[in-house]
Amino acid sequence: MPHIWCPGCGNGIVTAALVRAIERADYDQRDVVIVSGIGCSSRAAGYLNFNTLHTTHGRALAFATGLKMARPELKLFVIMGDGDCSAIGGNHFIHSARRNIDLNAIVVNNHIYGMTGGQHSPLTPTGKKATTAPRGTLEREFNLLDLARGAGATFGARGNAAQPRQLEQLITRAANHKGFSLVEALSPCPIAYGRRNKLGGPVDMLKELKESSISIERATSKEETELEGKTITGVIYQDEVPEYAAEYYRSIGKEIPVKSGG
Repeated sequence: MPHIWCPGCGNGIVTAALVRAIERADYDQRDVVIVSGIGCSSRAAGYLNFNTLHTTHGRALAFATGLKMARPELKLFVIMGDGDCSAIGGNHFIHSARRNIDLNAIVVNNHIYGMTGGQHSPLTPTGKKATTAPRGTLEREFNLLDLARGAGATFGARGNAAQPRQLEQLITRAANHKGFSLVEALSPCPIAYGRRNKLGGPVDMLKELKESSISIERATSKEETELEGKTITGVIYQDEVPEYAAEYYRSIGKEIPVKSGG
C-alpha cells in the first residue's frame, strides 16, 4: 500500500498492532473512531477504514474529548507522536488524563519530530542530537507514563515496534479499560533520528529496541543496578476510577447507549 513513511519506520508496525487489537476487542467497525493530530504517526488515520478525524497539531485529544462527550458509546483511539502529544499538546494530554475520560491514547515515541524537520521533542533522550540540538539536547526527557499517572490516567502501558504481538496485547487491554488509557509505543526513526545519532539502520534500531526492553514481570525480580539502560514494558499501572463521560451522563439522568446505531 502506498504511504508516506520512510523505509524502516515503525509506524506501520504500530498501526498494524492497533488494527489487530481492535479486531481482538471485537468492536463493530462502525463504532470505532481513529483520531490523530499532525506528524508522521498521525497519518495512520488516513490509511484506516474506520470513522476518522485528522485534526490540528497537538489538539487530537481535544477533538476526541468533544466527540466522546457527544457520542459516548463510540470507541476512540487517539494516535499521536511524541512531540504532538507532549509538547504543543501537553496541556490537553494532562487534562484528558485528569478527567479520566474513556479515550485510548496511542503515543508513537520515536524521540524526535520526524515530519517537520528533525527537531528534538520533550521525549528526546538527554544528549541525543536533533536539528535543534546539533551537539545533543541538554534537556531531560519526560517519563510520559509517570506524567500521565501524576495527572490522573488510570491505565498506562509501554511496548515497542520490535515486539508487535506484545504491543497488540497492550492496546487490547487499554481498549478494554474504562477510563483514560495511555500506550506508549517506542518506534524506530532511522532517517531523522537514527542517522543523526549514528544508531545504524532499521534492523539495528529494532534489535536495540528489543534488547534494551525488559518486561515488568521480569523487572520486579531485578536489582536497580541491573535495570540501568533498560526500558520496562508491559502494563505499568491500572487503577479503577469513575469515568468522566459516564459520570456526566449519570448526573443529567441519561444512560449511555450500548451501540452507536450506525
